[in-house]
Amino acid sequence: MGSLSDKNYLNEFPGIWSWLTTLDHKRIGLMYLGAVMFFFLVGGIMALLMRLELFAPGGQIFSGDGYNQVLTYHGAIMVFMVIIPGIPAVLGNFFLPIQIGAKDVAFPKLNLASWYVFMSGALLAVTTFFTTKIDTGWTFYTPYSIRTQTAVVTMVLAVFIMGMSSILTGLNFIVTVHKLRAPGMTMFRIPLFVWAIYSTAIIQVLATPILGITVLLLAAEKILGIGVFDPKLGGDPVLFQHFFWFYSHPAVYIMILPAMGIISELIATFSRKTIFGYTAIAFSSIGIAAVSFFVWGHHMFVSGQSEFAGVVFSFITMLVGVPTAIKMFNWLATLYRGSISFEAPMLYALGFLFLFAIGGVTGIMLASIGLDVAFHDTYFVVAHFHYVMVGGTLMALMGGIYYWLPKMFGKMYNELWAQISFVFIFIGFNVTFFPQFILGEKGMPRRYFDYVIPYESLNRVSTVGSWLIAIGFVISLIVIIQSLRKGAKAPANPWGGKTLEWTVTSPPPHHNFDVEPVITAGPYEYR
Repeated sequence: MGSLSDKNYLNEFPGIWSWLTTLDHKRIGLMYLGAVMFFFLVGGIMALLMRLELFAPGGQIFSGDGYNQVLTYHGAIMVFMVIIPGIPAVLGNFFLPIQIGAKDVAFPKLNLASWYVFMSGALLAVTTFFTTKIDTGWTFYTPYSIRTQTAVVTMVLAVFIMGMSSILTGLNFIVTVHKLRAPGMTMFRIPLFVWAIYSTAIIQVLATPILGITVLLLAAEKILGIGVFDPKLGGDPVLFQHFFWFYSHPAVYIMILPAMGIISELIATFSRKTIFGYTAIAFSSIGIAAVSFFVWGHHMFVSGQSEFAGVVFSFITMLVGVPTAIKMFNWLATLYRGSISFEAPMLYALGFLFLFAIGGVTGIMLASIGLDVAFHDTYFVVAHFHYVMVGGTLMALMGGIYYWLPKMFGKMYNELWAQISFVFIFIGFNVTFFPQFILGEKGMPRRYFDYVIPYESLNRVSTVGSWLIAIGFVISLIVIIQSLRKGAKAPANPWGGKTLEWTVTSPPPHHNFDVEPVITAGPYEYR
């Protein structure tokens, strides 16, 4: 085991049982990382199969039913098992306590329980693939989800269970931030990554129960025949849309707010500058969380809701652009005249700025009723969603993994190949999804497994782009594996970061800090 000085959270307690019963937030973060990477692989393979099907008109490898099933699993896996838990459960679990000077989260046993709850729900969802499958799309829209004979009940119960894990994690983070900060660590001295995770946790705790109630009502209606959403039974399918999107639009910010927190860390570190407008960025995270609860109706402009409601939802949706723009302009101001270095984490951060800007601008377009009605259920919406979720969240997640990999495992990675992986992912992403804006403008509907000849050339380009993305992620996986096997020993602070996690050894000790830190200044003090 080496000398006492070699002890860290990875080797302090040996054996698989010590991992399965661990209360260490860092180990739990790594267990989430393993689960999320596995589900990302599965969801990514399904995305490649869908693009392969769409390479040319006519059936290539699927029937219509088979395509709908793969589409549903791709969406459900990526949303509920990858993007929503990805950053908070992995990097939030690992670094939030260290960044505020705590030795663990407030409720370590609850933290471990949340991982088991998440895995139970995820594995229950996966079992449906080997039974009657599910073909409703990840939104489970009624009344079709009530009438189909596929495994809707099992899947929505799995989503309910995973939602419970999300609530437990969010609750843990809120209490941790309020109660376990180190002496001198005021709320306006915590890192912006912590602000982002904290804001996300508020949404998780307040919005996720709505999804839980909705999917339970859907299951009850399907099993017991009570009339809630099915018009044949006296129900209202539009009510399901209201319930579902009341959660699922805030869920977009559960996905993107933690990513924004990572970007704040990366830009400050690799610009060698104090972050510009710290307080404004912190408040903008809370602002986004607050406004997120009032914008769900923009998903329903064509549902028959009143014109007044449509105008209100359109205005509030555009209002989200204000706190988002505050972040973007403050990041750009931080970059201005900074001593920028272009390591892989910074490349992913810059990629995020470019791709998320496109996703944000097209989001404002879709907030406009006239444009949204024209683009509704077309590939324009698919492209917008992926520019925000993949171009935003996954770009930031990759940047965060490369940034904190030396700290998590005590090993450096191959910088050149990490940069090459970024190039493939960035170019491949734009080649895949930018043509889909044009397809949507030309009227190609989403969720169709076949199309007419005029859409063929752009679909071929999009499919080739998906192969480039896959190559980029395979390179990243190899880089990370090689880093863990043969990487050079990482120093405590390879990037010159100014937040607390860079003051401890790499990897951190089991108890995080030998001496409780006392904070006397705000983060990111580069001047």
